[in-house]
Amino acid sequence: MKLHRCLSVLLFAGILLSACGNPPQLSTPVVNVTQRATPGTHLTPIELESGYGVRGAWYELYFTDPASPLASQATGGLDGPLVEAIDAARLSIDVAAYSLGLNSVRYALLRAHDRGVTVRMVMETGNMDRSDPQIMMEAGIPIVGDNSDGLMHNKFIVIDKMEVWLGSMNFTDSGTYEDNNDLIRIHSAEMAENYIKEFEEMFLEHKFGENILAETPHPMVTVDETRIDVFFSPDDGVLNALIPLLNSAEESIHFLAFSFTANELGDIVRAKAEDGLTVAGVMDEEQASSNQGTEFDPFQQAELDVLIDGIAGQMHHKLFIVDEKIVAFSSYNFSKSAEERNDENLLIIYDTDIAKQFMLEFGRVWEQAHE
Repeated sequence: MKLHRCLSVLLFAGILLSACGNPPQLSTPVVNVTQRATPGTHLTPIELESGYGVRGAWYELYFTDPASPLASQATGGLDGPLVEAIDAARLSIDVAAYSLGLNSVRYALLRAHDRGVTVRMVMETGNMDRSDPQIMMEAGIPIVGDNSDGLMHNKFIVIDKMEVWLGSMNFTDSGTYEDNNDLIRIHSAEMAENYIKEFEEMFLEHKFGENILAETPHPMVTVDETRIDVFFSPDDGVLNALIPLLNSAEESIHFLAFSFTANELGDIVRAKAEDGLTVAGVMDEEQASSNQGTEFDPFQQAELDVLIDGIAGQMHHKLFIVDEKIVAFSSYNFSKSAEERNDENLLIIYDTDIAKQFMLEFGRVWEQAHE
């Protein structure tokens, strides 16, 4: 076993044990990733039958669990709390969805529409001919397609101009129950304003992909003393934010990547490993084997601790964890298309508690992965 992998396994053991309130046992190289993510001092657990959830002062953070016995029944997952939030909406719901196939979410949006809530949607045009979007349009919910060369790849929902749901999870059965994904609910009027601005550029002005301007009202939001940097692609140049973030790493870089073809980011990851930092990652098997220009092969050649995911579904995360303190994540894949053509979003959150939860998710995915 390579040195970095040994260090990573020991690290995950310490994190999991400390999260349960026990002192780290670094001499025990065993990672129990089957347990539910136990929150830290400032968090409370959210019980899910098929997934993991924690609640902070201003957010709820969720991860899917494809290994759950109920996942095959498509029940008890992250769509439960999302549907509850949609059912509680009183004024407006704006949805930017690459794809929508969850019956539970479709029913909730129809119920909101029927009780007078303003429901609006933008979608990737290629996914609009599926049954759920067709049923919603027939019911009178307006849906605007991107009709562009790139993808409308966002997955976010703004409710009552006060909260935003976003992450890597498509609102589909596979995204919620078969794939590794993340979803965060943020209570913040400023964050909602950012996402409404992005939504209305697409819905009202029909500006997609390279046609969008950089007009985010609050590119840096502070919620309860936590800094959050907000980026939309391609208008904000996300790569110009990720490069300095990775360069700032002093101790470790961990990543989960569905698609990783960005040479600029791969070069930094390899350089940091050469400098002696702990570097570890897991990539989606299909993408790593089929993507032209994938960074997986150079990572392997450099003998980095980068593995292939071990689930039948997709390892669909797109995230970096820097020094176990900062997390960059959402819909943005580490690829040229995400940077230059697709409509995407990415958050960089500077919060140790949130980073700890993402490290727990990294440990679960890592334990299932293979070379």
